[in-house]
Amino acid sequence: MTSSTDRGVSSDHILGFARSLLSHRVAKGRHHPHEVFQTSTLISLIEGLYDGNVAYRTVMGHGDFGVGTFNALDGEMVALDGSFFHLRSDGSVTPVAGDELTPFAAVTWFRPNIDHAEPATLSREECEQVVHGLASDNLFYALRIDGHFPSMRTRTVSKQSKPYPRLVDASASQTTTTLTDTTGTIVGFHTPDYAQGIGVAGYHLHFLSADHGTGGHVFDFTVDAPRIRIDSEAELHLSLQATHEFLSTSFAGDVSAEITKSEGGPGITAG
Repeated sequence: MTSSTDRGVSSDHILGFARSLLSHRVAKGRHHPHEVFQTSTLISLIEGLYDGNVAYRTVMGHGDFGVGTFNALDGEMVALDGSFFHLRSDGSVTPVAGDELTPFAAVTWFRPNIDHAEPATLSREECEQVVHGLASDNLFYALRIDGHFPSMRTRTVSKQSKPYPRLVDASASQTTTTLTDTTGTIVGFHTPDYAQGIGVAGYHLHFLSADHGTGGHVFDFTVDAPRIRIDSEAELHLSLQATHEFLSTSFAGDVSAEITKSEGGPGITAG
């Protein structure tokens, strides 16, 4: 989905908003439908903080649906119907092991309160317009789109080595794939404009084929008669990890253009 390239974001804005979210805590062992659990922030990835500091067994305790990445930016994560998948730049897809680490992930117990069937074939832009009509742009929400995709363009980031480059540079060497005539599911989240840097303002979407054999971070697509489900009652639980790298990194400056380029790819706005 598209998002504006004119979304200024500074360290004060991001960290102030993050602190307001940290007052919310989840009781141990309880499942909270409609809550998005996110470890770290998108701006941390933009700054090149790729060391995983949260085990996926912890992430799995907070949801059955979501997106993320892995230690050293080694590929994309998709969680769907309680199964977690590791998508690598070599095209392989494997189950996520509980001891794998992540520098960034967002998951929820997906319980949609909006279920919409669209009879037409839609471009990404047209699909976006449908979704905008179903849920407010001012909310955090989880989004699932199932269907047959005549075309699906994705990327999978490659594992990085230290000293880590900024995300805009790491994504320049990403593996891009165009799938045709495929069936599968788009998994993702919507972040409001006012939370740019916490997540991707707009949509952060990953794709997984129905046979669990391929997928990646979504750039563009067309979809036939999609089923669109939204959990629009989601609240955000942000978990910041007090690592030396996070505490000592300066997040000053406007990184909106880098977010758009890193997350959207050439000619595509962030998604």
